[in-house]
Amino acid sequence: MNSRALLLVNRHARQGQERYQEAINCLNGLGLEIITESTEDPTQLGDVIRRYQQEIDLVIVGGGDGTLNAAVDAIVDTQLPLGILPLGTANDLAKTLGIPNSLPEACQIIASGNLRRIDLGWVNDKYFFNVASLGLSVNITQQLTKEIKRRWGIFAYAAIAFQVICKSRPFSAEIRINDQSILVKTVQIAVGNGRYYGGGMAVVHDAAIDDQRLDLYSLEIDHWWQMLTFLPAMRQGRHIDSPNVRALEGQEITVYTRKPHSINTDGEITTHTPAVFRVIPQAIAVFVPQLSS
Repeated sequence: MNSRALLLVNRHARQGQERYQEAINCLNGLGLEIITESTEDPTQLGDVIRRYQQEIDLVIVGGGDGTLNAAVDAIVDTQLPLGILPLGTANDLAKTLGIPNSLPEACQIIASGNLRRIDLGWVNDKYFFNVASLGLSVNITQQLTKEIKRRWGIFAYAAIAFQVICKSRPFSAEIRINDQSILVKTVQIAVGNGRYYGGGMAVVHDAAIDDQRLDLYSLEIDHWWQMLTFLPAMRQGRHIDSPNVRALEGQEITVYTRKPHSINTDGEITTHTPAVFRVIPQAIAVFVPQLSS
């Protein structure tokens, strides 16, 4: 594969700094011509991609879900194919796409050139890969510092989540979907485009990143301990079978709250309610593993 690739690695990602040179060597060894750029500010990734778009054939992003989210608008604008090196803490998009955390294997997937078009979620002019949510997840994000993620890795999500859940309080919201208006009292509303989020939890058991739909769930509990009954099932997305969980699906969803609630997209707080969510079918092309015959 003799292609020119722009490699963007988040040096602050969990493995970004230590595996940066290894990534370059691995990709060069597979026949890719690599252009490297680094920035201390992930919000500048889009500007870098647009600056190089006429000189390259693909973009490779090394980091976690937040790093990928910072680059997604420019990927949509330029329609350059996206390669993923999972160097973050959770790597939920990589898990959804079947990309292993092994750096040599992830590089080989890019070099093999197998592309798959995937959907994106969209909320208030912001794209997302995995999930956009309000409630518990925003509180978790606010407490999940880079230092905690670096020290504890994937276990940081569980530890912080337990602390937040114990202090959770329900809020009222209106969900408009498929010509229905539904009033809920909830501690979290999550709208998923892909399957995994939050360190490996599934939105719903059958979610796919190219099914051209959004999957919403609302956690409608009065006391935090009620979550203990279905928390384990969230790993497989079977929490939607609980009587305390409302599950809906559609292509456009609107959420209103009495006062603005912050919204977390792929682990970053980016907007707030009122919010309009949409699925954008087959929005970008991503390098993924070959399906075994």
